Amino acid sequence: MVNSTQKAIIKKDVKTIMFNKRLFPVLLIVPFMFSVVMPIIFVCMAIFTPESSDDFRQLLSLVTALGPNDDMRQALLDIIINSMLPVFFIIIPIMASSVMAASSFVGEKEKRTLETLLYSPITLKQIFQSKIFASLALSMIVTFASFIVMVIVLQLTLMVLNGSNLSINIASWASILILLAPSMSLLAITLIVNGSAKSQTVEESQQRSVFLIIPIILLLIGQFTGILLVNALLLIVLSAIFLIIALLLMKKAEKKFNYETLLN
Repeated sequence: MVNSTQKAIIKKDVKTIMFNKRLFPVLLIVPFMFSVVMPIIFVCMAIFTPESSDDFRQLLSLVTALGPNDDMRQALLDIIINSMLPVFFIIIPIMASSVMAASSFVGEKEKRTLETLLYSPITLKQIFQSKIFASLALSMIVTFASFIVMVIVLQLTLMVLNGSNLSINIASWASILILLAPSMSLLAITLIVNGSAKSQTVEESQQRSVFLIIPIILLLIGQFTGILLVNALLLIVLSAIFLIIALLLMKKAEKKFNYETLLN
């Protein structure tokens, strides 16, 4: 359970990022691109690309189960909305959490508040957990807010351009938002916070998150080429794997977390 002192640390860290004029804009760039700009571009491509063009045939190659009387354009929209866009909501929580997690202990060192934090009436393990929970909370806030914005933007875009309503696969999106996004965020945060304790600058700490983006980029490429389309079962399996890895790394990091590492 999180005690009152831990809650105070979590609230302080979240507020610090929210009112940081240098970091907060960075926190919004990726979510804005992936929840507003890219969805509009994809939907416009699906709606306005002529069916006789080669580009439309390439897009349509993603749709593997069309019957002769099916609406090909609507099927393409469904693939984009329910199989391609969800991948962006794996990237958003990782990028959002990395901004905060990277500055967790480095920020305390730069502001010379680390010693004050260490004198607080909680253990080092609880301080470590507080930093992780703060980053996780912020990343989930950004992720869910981005999803709400995306739904509104897509609904308005479809109504204006196509006269249709947004159709969302609840199972796939719920798997992303409730299972995979938190587990991926926890994995990223654990690695970055652990690195932040040893780092001297925020940039040095953020470098660890780059390695987590690589498999997601490969998954995104698979989406665009039609090699792999996400489904609820795949997302649940991936969530379980990442959660187990994250918890194991978190336990390992807690054991190595000490005053000497922080103060060096």
